[in-house]
Amino acid sequence: MSAEQYNRTVHEWEAQLGAQVRAARIAADLDQATVAELADLSIGAVKNLEGGKGSSLKTLIRVLRVLDRTDWFDALAPPITISPLQMLAANRSATGPRHRVSPRRPAKPR
Repeated sequence: MSAEQYNRTVHEWEAQLGAQVRAARIAADLDQATVAELADLSIGAVKNLEGGKGSSLKTLIRVLRVLDRTDWFDALAPPITISPLQMLAANRSATGPRHRVSPRRPAKPR
C-alpha cells in the first residue's frame, strides 16, 4: 500500500469506493432506481453509497450482488492458503532441530 493510500481519510475512501460502484453500475447499463429496486433498497441508499456519503456494509453487499461484483470481497479478504502453524513448522524444519542451552555451571574451586 502506498503512503498516499495509507493517508487517505475515511471520507476519501468512501468517495473512491462510491465512484467505483457508480462506474460498475454504468458499465452494467443500469440506473440508480433499478439497482435500488433489485437490491431492495431505497434510491437514497444507492445515491449515498455512490456519492461517498456513508453507507452500511449491508447496502454495499446488496448493490454489489445486483451488479454481479461480489468478486470485490475476495480481493478484500483473500482465502488463507497456509496456516500460521504450518508456517512455523516449515520454519523449524528449515533451521534444524532446536537445541537446549544449559545454564552456566559455577567454576569448581581449585
